[in-house]
Amino acid sequence: MQNSDVFEKDREYIAHTYRRFPAAIKNGHGAQAEDYEGKKYIDFGSGIGTNSLGFCNDKWVQAVVSQVKQLQHTSNLFYTLPDSLLAERLCEVTGYSKVFFGNSGAEANEGAIKIARKYGIEVKGEHCNRIITLENSFHGRTITTLSATGQDIFHQKFFPFTEGFCYVPANDISAFHEAVDHTVCAVMLELVQGESGVNVLEKEYVKMVEQVCREKGILLIVDEVQTGVGRTGTFLCSEQYGIYPNVVTLAKGLGAGLPIGAVLMDKLTENVFQKGDHGSTFGGNPVVCAGAVEVVNQIANVEFLADVSSKSNYMREKLLSLPHITNVSGMGLMFGLALEKDIKAGKVAEKCVEKGLLILTAKEKLRIMPPLNISKEEIDTGLDILRECLSDTLL
Repeated sequence: MQNSDVFEKDREYIAHTYRRFPAAIKNGHGAQAEDYEGKKYIDFGSGIGTNSLGFCNDKWVQAVVSQVKQLQHTSNLFYTLPDSLLAERLCEVTGYSKVFFGNSGAEANEGAIKIARKYGIEVKGEHCNRIITLENSFHGRTITTLSATGQDIFHQKFFPFTEGFCYVPANDISAFHEAVDHTVCAVMLELVQGESGVNVLEKEYVKMVEQVCREKGILLIVDEVQTGVGRTGTFLCSEQYGIYPNVVTLAKGLGAGLPIGAVLMDKLTENVFQKGDHGSTFGGNPVVCAGAVEVVNQIANVEFLADVSSKSNYMREKLLSLPHITNVSGMGLMFGLALEKDIKAGKVAEKCVEKGLLILTAKEKLRIMPPLNISKEEIDTGLDILRECLSDTLL
């Protein structure tokens, strides 16, 4: 099997909804991968922040294989142990009261939106169903999460969109106050806006939003689909802001490569959903949850998270020394690299893959989200490739 054989099968049978890089990954371990022709890669993308423990982490593989040999699925009509163990660990680590499991970040955000709408209507009446989100936010690709997303580019060709969302500029306190009225049931934030360029919200602004929500009985939802599970150097990014949202959504890194979404609920929201209000056939799948327990056990560790922060500082300093990079945004092991005006992120990313570095883009920026357990040696190797690609005079 050659890479070209994989490309051809994809072109013939897969719906063309992705603009793929010309790389067919066959296997991997840690932060390194290999294609069907033996070419090796350093991974600076971790499956868009999903392979939190890298490729095929030994203990995670053991947990998944052990569970799949025992029981792979029952649906939520029956009890299984792995989802209960995962929920218990998440509540222990985060301080939340209840968890709902789905299959993706979009599903988790859909669940959070339903909680907010039901809460608003039950507490304040049918008029209270509007949710404030931020311009340049991204909350998913279902019709409703696209509606929640504050980017016009996504609000095309799939009409009609779900009503009831209002978008305000990030970090604009006066615009936020103007948007809040008796119809608002919730505010939904990404503390680091990943898809729009890895833009970090100001702490003063976030604290203000939380205070207004508390004073006015509005739910605060934080979308931690990308930032959660250690990505920013704490288990939840909201810890770094000193806030405690009513609802937090997780996905990506929680599954370490298998599909999962989670909605964390506090004491105020834990009983909003009643039997029949929400569901997911595959949500809480025992194989995925068994692996996710191992993810939480490894990442929710003081030494592990301190190492993420240490590598973040190390990597940021190195990135700032690279040619054609004008700014480095982000938090933890989540970076957005702004480039000089004439340098196109897409072209740089293509060259990186060609040279053996898997990397991401976010609008006009390069985006880096390596496995959380990447070694400094692997970081250096990847940065050497990035430096070479940025230095290419043909860019």
